Amino acid sequence: MTTSRPSGRQFPADFLWGSATASYQIEGAATEGGRGPSIWDTFSAKPGAVLNGDTGAVAADHYHRVPEDVALMQGLGLQAYRLSIAWPRVQPTGSGEFNQEGIDFYVDLVDRLVEAGIAPVVTLYHWDLPQALEDAGGWTNRETAYRFADYARRMAEALGDKVTVWTTLNEPWCSAYLGYASGVHAPGRTDQAASLAAVHHLNLAHGLAARAVRDVLGDSAQVSITLNLHVTRAASDAPEDVAAKQQVDTVANEVFLQPLLEGRYPEQVFAQTAAVSDWSFVQDGDLELIRQPIDLLGVNYYSTGRVQRLQGEPVVGDGSPGVDGHKSSEVSPWVGCDDVEWLPQPGPHTAMGWNIEPAGLTELLVSLHERYPSLPLAVTENGAAFADEVSADGRVHDLPRVEYLHDHIDAVGAAMDAGADVRGYFVWSLMDNFEWAYGYDRRFGIVRVDYDTCERTLKDSALWYRDLIATRTIAPAGTAVTLS
Repeated sequence: MTTSRPSGRQFPADFLWGSATASYQIEGAATEGGRGPSIWDTFSAKPGAVLNGDTGAVAADHYHRVPEDVALMQGLGLQAYRLSIAWPRVQPTGSGEFNQEGIDFYVDLVDRLVEAGIAPVVTLYHWDLPQALEDAGGWTNRETAYRFADYARRMAEALGDKVTVWTTLNEPWCSAYLGYASGVHAPGRTDQAASLAAVHHLNLAHGLAARAVRDVLGDSAQVSITLNLHVTRAASDAPEDVAAKQQVDTVANEVFLQPLLEGRYPEQVFAQTAAVSDWSFVQDGDLELIRQPIDLLGVNYYSTGRVQRLQGEPVVGDGSPGVDGHKSSEVSPWVGCDDVEWLPQPGPHTAMGWNIEPAGLTELLVSLHERYPSLPLAVTENGAAFADEVSADGRVHDLPRVEYLHDHIDAVGAAMDAGADVRGYFVWSLMDNFEWAYGYDRRFGIVRVDYDTCERTLKDSALWYRDLIATRTIAPAGTAVTLS
């Protein structure tokens, strides 16, 4: 990758700089402190489900290294840290009795962040559903949404106003479609009808949880949701290719944006998925419950996609963006898109095989602002996996990642120049971790983790990001190699 944009862009003083992680990806201690099993514990133990048979049982051992990790964040100058709470750590079966030892772990973490001057941004659900709830149907079961609201209420009571932003869900697209349609994520089910029920119950869970948090903390609570909205382009202006793009947009973006922010489902989705589901799981009053006011929309962005009307036999596992599984599935996550073909994207690409296109981030942020002009935005995940190597000097000179961050952060600035109300940026990820179906084979962190010792080492990208936070100015990408 080459850095094509000019350096030197400055960001306003109130722009929030942070980093993000997820509980199952970094905590480890899977059987300690009263934690119950999650769907990812079960899925990871299934032969062939995760690359190399890896699990999150130890991960980056964050559970035992909170003081060290908070000091690391403070040393980088992070102003905010986006963490997720492991639901089975605080409520082992997802209903009934809560686990005070698990709650205390997060109280301590949040207190340490506040003491270090780092704003806690808490995600209530980043994919680690208690296994007992999955045994009862998981996100296909309407009751799971109500159990989620109970859990959200308890965490609001425990953490209170020390939390800067409450994010209900992370990427419900992945939870619904990768978990219940293609099966490349936990719980590993391959039922397209089930995935649509999961879409709705995740939306419902968001609304119920948002209401529960505000019941405890009042209207001063800042409530958010994070979506991995897809930037998909038609291969041509031909009506059939434009229609193919609209089909993808409907199941990727509109089934979340419209109910969450407009109180309705797109009419197209019912016709598009009629062969799969009659949507009878939507009950009277649900859309009113789902459409709760939010204070911030989190946007996760990594790559773009290009589609056309299918001209041959369907191909599964064809490189469509966001399908985070190392193997193809017999069932597509793109429900109602059987006649859509994903086209290869030109490089450069990351180690995930995802194309690198910073302009797509500008396009996404600007389009969201134009559509919802009064809704503040934040980039809650953006980053890249590369084949990092430890050099003879003991450092990780990850210039490709620095260049990636340079160009994408500049793309955020370009969106702000165009009027988008973007309040912050969170690099994914703070540290190398368990990368879901890829296990430990892909490294996204700006901090290297030695998986044998769990030792942390700042990569050049961390040093570059530290200077960006300190100066609020984008430095040339190559600067990182001279930092110490």
